[in-house]
Amino acid sequence: MQQDADDGTGLYTFADVNPNPSRSKGTEGAERLKHLIEEIELADQVGLDVFGLGEHHRPDYAASAPAVALAAAAVKTKNIRLTSAVTVLSSDDPVRVFQQFSTLDLISNGRAEIMAGRGSFIESFPLFGYNLEDYDQLFEEKLDLLLALRDSEVVEWKGEMRAPINGRGVYPRPLQDPLPLWVAVGGTPQSVARAGALGLPVALAIIGGEPRRFAPLFDLYREAARRAGQDQAKLKTSINVHGFIADTTQAAADQFYGPQAEVMNRIGRERGWGPTSRAHFDMSRGPNGALFVGDPEAVAEKIIAQHALFKNDRFLLQMAIGLMPHDQIMRGIELYGTKVAPLVRKALTEKGEGMKASA
Repeated sequence: MQQDADDGTGLYTFADVNPNPSRSKGTEGAERLKHLIEEIELADQVGLDVFGLGEHHRPDYAASAPAVALAAAAVKTKNIRLTSAVTVLSSDDPVRVFQQFSTLDLISNGRAEIMAGRGSFIESFPLFGYNLEDYDQLFEEKLDLLLALRDSEVVEWKGEMRAPINGRGVYPRPLQDPLPLWVAVGGTPQSVARAGALGLPVALAIIGGEPRRFAPLFDLYREAARRAGQDQAKLKTSINVHGFIADTTQAAADQFYGPQAEVMNRIGRERGWGPTSRAHFDMSRGPNGALFVGDPEAVAEKIIAQHALFKNDRFLLQMAIGLMPHDQIMRGIELYGTKVAPLVRKALTEKGEGMKASA
């Protein structure tokens, strides 16, 4: 069954929690995951197309096992597509990844996807016994195995980083054939070119700088696919960004700035970035910046403007960043589904450029 869904607008989150809570970490995690399921349920009810959940192995995120949480959401939802965002494939076993998301696909009646990436954090490598020096080779080889598992029930595969698979069947098989697989990239040209050469959909994370400077990467993607003889019709692109929607632009900015800045500064201290500021934040939510923050009309306008630049098939917004109050996230999701998405779909349909993506 080939899924051909109008799945252009969606959300993703890492299920942030307080890394130093005043109560037990278990209590904190339980509440966050309860809220997460409510967010996915609401996103489905208001007509959003996709919900993505990231994989992290840190005290500030509750989602280390996206397939488990998405399976819980699958039984509470009807239409929304459920994807990892991302699966850190380099430090996981592709057989288990395929089995977990095939199971999710069966539970959700054909709504599962995998978004595979190398990971923006490195905690999972020592945790699962991998050497960071093998960062690139691990991803390339494991992606090759994941594709082999997707393409054939009985697998013959050999690589250097793990034992070969000699004529073994891998089960269960998914409802969708093939199970949708996106490659997530952070702006590295080689990663974009690899996805194009393999003919796989690509999701580009843009969380800082000027989005327009990323646009040539999609040209590179399409050119790499053309050179590899891939079917251009199979190529799909997504931009994954930070942003927030509230009833007024001022409220959106005021509500989002504190939690988002706290997260970016925490990560910045680890990576040697300078601290952010409200002035920098306000500039980033302007027409040329990477943040999509405002009332429904302002955010829709920016999504449409970016689409003119990227011609992207999908747009995923990360709203639940840091310790955002649950009621504010829920209102943001409601506005995204009932106001923003219809404005975007109408504008792009009128231009004959509807955001459609299937993989």
